[in-house]
Amino acid sequence: MIKILVTGSLGQLGRCIQDITDQYPDFEYKFVDVDELDICNKEQVQLFFDNYKPDFCINTAAYTAVDKAEEDSRKAFDVNANGAKNLAESCLMHNTVLIHISTDFVFDGTKTIPYNETDLPNPISVYGASKLQGERYIEAILQKHIIIRTSWLYSPFGSNFVKTMLRLAETKSVLNVINDQIGTPTNAYDLAGGIMQVIVKHVQLEKNSEAIQFYGTYHFSNEGACSWYDFAKKIFDINKINIDLRPIPTSGYPTPAKRPMYSVLDKTKFKRTFDFSINNWDKLTFKSKN
Repeated sequence: MIKILVTGSLGQLGRCIQDITDQYPDFEYKFVDVDELDICNKEQVQLFFDNYKPDFCINTAAYTAVDKAEEDSRKAFDVNANGAKNLAESCLMHNTVLIHISTDFVFDGTKTIPYNETDLPNPISVYGASKLQGERYIEAILQKHIIIRTSWLYSPFGSNFVKTMLRLAETKSVLNVINDQIGTPTNAYDLAGGIMQVIVKHVQLEKNSEAIQFYGTYHFSNEGACSWYDFAKKIFDINKINIDLRPIPTSGYPTPAKRPMYSVLDKTKFKRTFDFSINNWDKLTFKSKN
């Protein structure tokens, strides 16, 4: 049976993947978080791979505190870069396919049309730089890799923009939300389904030694584009919450880390390669979970 290892299993994406495993009963899954597998510990990673011998490793483990990373760059690079490197090295030794989750923050946001996979990364934050370094380590070490850049991830789990907006609406009658940063929300359940489609397609074509065509970098988010203000408005509309929502510029809400002003991702390559359709961002779904 095909073995799938998922790191960062207590995060948004890891928990969404766990939720849909019953749709893919032909695979064996091992979900681990930092308490069981610290990807920053090279020896621990090697030992874990020696014992479990996964066919696929989905790396959802990441340091995602974007603003905190500006003052804690060592930790951000340890997890996002060195952790990715450790996984790539163990994947190489065990002939494991690494599916690694990266971010739109590898771009500087100066474009005005969607970023594709051949656009030159130029991160403007420590978080973005650490994620880009992780990508580069993987590319240098391991041929059998699939890097998926995503953006504005939300789910019923953990901390994210949707949950923050709903929480703030419980105590506030007025909210100011940035309207000049443009990107695309990503439903973590949609991304989880996309990742599983990658594995299904890989398994199908590997029998004919054709899976090599899949390796490389892809972009995945929901379709369309919006501002954070548009996103918030949609959240309140579908939840029938009446609140005074006011658009403000980025300059009105300064943060330690710079954000790309435009980070819409072009998903054409992913959709064509894996024969996968992607929902528009405004088909917002949010299941109530802890």
